[in-house]
Amino acid sequence: MHDHPHHGHDHGRKHVHRAAGQDAASSQRALIAALTLTLVFAVVEAIAGWLAGSLALMSDAGHMVTDSLSLGVALIAASIALRPPSARMSYGYSRVEVLAALFNAGFMVAVILLIGWNAIERLRTPQRVDGDTVIWIGALGLAVNLLVAWILSRSGDHEHNLNTRGALLHVMGDALGSVAALASGLVIRYTGWTPIDPLLSIGICTLIAGSTWRLAREAIHTLMEGVPHGLSTPDIGNRMASVAGVSEVHDLHIWSMDARHAALSAHIRVADLTDWPAVMSALRELLAHEFGIQHTTLQAEPIPVATVALSEVQRNHRTG
Repeated sequence: MHDHPHHGHDHGRKHVHRAAGQDAASSQRALIAALTLTLVFAVVEAIAGWLAGSLALMSDAGHMVTDSLSLGVALIAASIALRPPSARMSYGYSRVEVLAALFNAGFMVAVILLIGWNAIERLRTPQRVDGDTVIWIGALGLAVNLLVAWILSRSGDHEHNLNTRGALLHVMGDALGSVAALASGLVIRYTGWTPIDPLLSIGICTLIAGSTWRLAREAIHTLMEGVPHGLSTPDIGNRMASVAGVSEVHDLHIWSMDARHAALSAHIRVADLTDWPAVMSALRELLAHEFGIQHTTLQAEPIPVATVALSEVQRNHRTG
């Protein structure tokens, strides 16, 4: 037996998908704006770097182009996530955003390694840097990246949407890179000490690596259908077992449908199957209100005959 009739199950699934669709549409609009601004600034930075003969600015422009690619991947994922559930994809397509987040995390690792390698090369072979140009472009880049980060942070549920978080991670990496460029430009302009540029780049890469690891770990946890963060299987099992009419809860599984929604399945032993509709309703209300789990599949089971017989023998022995 399932936790509710099919029409109730369909209503809950449509409600979850509709909410997810609204969040995905919001993140889609934010990603379009972010992609546009990032591409425009990448072109401006590339032209400025070429005119000034600055390899640093040309390299950063290339970095912005790679980030545009990541934003494009996130945008495609957000579009796919809007598709409704189908006969072959009964949960819908929202988990594609988790795949995009994992891709962006891996892509960011490649960017970090590339920047780190270039920084080491520059420490070995210092290069002339036009401090004034770096200052102006660094300041402009910082303003653009902060604007893009603000747009992404204002979208839907960016705190729970791994896809948008992955894109935001790239943008914050760019913003930190702009800060490093601005700082190095000022140091070079007033002291002439060029090693500050690669040293700051290495420090920024170290900070970005931590955020990248956290994003990748959460995406992998979701894809492995791990118990969502903030939920405890033993705690939820004990609360379910405390509901009137429930004798035992077993085969309890909790997993993430995507980064926002959890699902649960369990076998419930009840003393009297005629009480199951009321028990099922109480369990569903408990799971929804206390733990935020809307998608549940509960199977009712009678108490085994052997267990009932043993309890009867024990009771007769005590009374005898």
